[in-house]
Amino acid sequence: MSTDHDVVVVGAGFAGLYAVHKLRDGLGLRVQGFDAAGGVGGTWWWNRYPGARCDFESVHYSYSFSDELQREWQWTERFAAQPEILSYLEWVANRLDVPRAYRFNTRVTAMVWNEQQGHWTVTTDDGQRCTARFVVTGTGNLSVPKPLEFPGIERFRGQVLRTSAWPHEPVDLSGKRVGVIGTGATGIQAITEVARHAGHLTVFQRTPNFAAPLGNGPVAPGERRWLAEHHQQVRAGSRDNFLGAPYEPARPSALADSPEERRKVYDEFYGKGGFRLVISTYQDLLFNEEANETIAAYIRDRIRERVIDPKTAELLCPSDHPYATKRAPFESGYYEAFNRENVDLVDVRSAPIQTLTETGLRTTGADYELDVLILATGFDAITGPLLQMGIVGRDGLTLNRKWADGPHAYLGIAVHGFPNLFTVTGPQSASAFYNNPLAIEDHVDFTAAAIKAVADSGARTFEATAEAEGAWGTMTDGLLNLTLLPKAKNSYYMGANIPGKPRAAFIFLGGAPLYRAICQHVKASGFGGFAIDDHPTPVPPIVQLDPADALARAQADELS
Repeated sequence: MSTDHDVVVVGAGFAGLYAVHKLRDGLGLRVQGFDAAGGVGGTWWWNRYPGARCDFESVHYSYSFSDELQREWQWTERFAAQPEILSYLEWVANRLDVPRAYRFNTRVTAMVWNEQQGHWTVTTDDGQRCTARFVVTGTGNLSVPKPLEFPGIERFRGQVLRTSAWPHEPVDLSGKRVGVIGTGATGIQAITEVARHAGHLTVFQRTPNFAAPLGNGPVAPGERRWLAEHHQQVRAGSRDNFLGAPYEPARPSALADSPEERRKVYDEFYGKGGFRLVISTYQDLLFNEEANETIAAYIRDRIRERVIDPKTAELLCPSDHPYATKRAPFESGYYEAFNRENVDLVDVRSAPIQTLTETGLRTTGADYELDVLILATGFDAITGPLLQMGIVGRDGLTLNRKWADGPHAYLGIAVHGFPNLFTVTGPQSASAFYNNPLAIEDHVDFTAAAIKAVADSGARTFEATAEAEGAWGTMTDGLLNLTLLPKAKNSYYMGANIPGKPRAAFIFLGGAPLYRAICQHVKASGFGGFAIDDHPTPVPPIVQLDPADALARAQADELS
């Protein structure tokens, strides 16, 4: 069997860069990478909107596989902004000589499995084709924007900007009438910055979100050096934490503490910033609605304290979903932006958007004159990037047809009927609730081990079995339904933010320790639940645990 490449890697963000390095430099394979962007960076190449930054601390939102890289790079902010993250990824890529493996400005449009030859044929948007035994996708979960849903956009004479494809050249908003649609994590970041520069800002809000302080700030030069030199100490225990960062352990139940004790706990972690408010307060917040309401009420009270106008404050207070059942956003002065004289909040739930006009936007209640409209309307998340690549597996089965009722992917990395395809941090993986750089490293390491197992055995294919895929679906569905997430309307965690998209379990909600324990059992059992050529290995018992039992045993650290 002759192929152009051993492996094709799609994407040049955190996942793609590490995959090329691991497979090319670690295993000595012939690797070809593709990315539609003009350079490395993945989501950080595209998302250059004002205020874009990570919501895990910079020292944790970085690779861990190389002591040398960790010692040499020094972060200048506690939570790095987009330019610094992009600079970091470019620096890592150049240090590892990764860019020479890539064709940039090149989008993969089709991937078709050739059963007779045992390889993938990959087609790109310039009409070229190549073949590879294995394909590794590192396209990210938030890389395909939602389709535009507002009529009249072609009539609008002003400038339309999408946060997910922000111009590379500077955008001057000074003195301009700016509108922003979208108040999710991206919108909250952008609104805070735009308010400082626009002549006037109108925020069109359909659904308010529970935003809490990020707690960002500069890192002093001495501390930068210390963090780099002591990275092992700083990051110790990250993979043993539910979210993949060494945050303080949570107390058992919000309902076991008095209101005064709860307030003290919430005050402490509200002030510390970031995901600590989600993960370091109480263990039952995502599982018990009464417990969740204690933190939801706390955040609503803090919003009312920070927003001067009572009517505006109430519009900013969420009431239609439990806290953290949508992606928890973090902010740096978001609520104070609505105290500015140049900022207005428009409730488009009570007065929906009708159309864009030549001069602005019309709701059922009023017309708004705008020079610039910024769309922060979210993504066709998790499955969207894969479903746009024209993937065809065995017997002509398309991935779109396979996932017509929602994703099915063993461990979130492999799909029955699609051999030698590895979807790094893909649908039904732990990535949505696991610090992405570490989740990515785990998946790439798993991929490399699987490819090596195929090579060492002289086999051709590596494929999830139907039984394993079904058992994993039962696990992900069960974990989802143990939580409060199904109570959130229009959450991308369940595919509900896209009209017509199936509502299903798109993510694994057991946390990093449980997910890692399962993957370790799979590898230790000779890749249980996978078939190497025509030789399937039984699904490991841990994959077939009752989801509630698996979660309880993970919390008790009984899965090693």
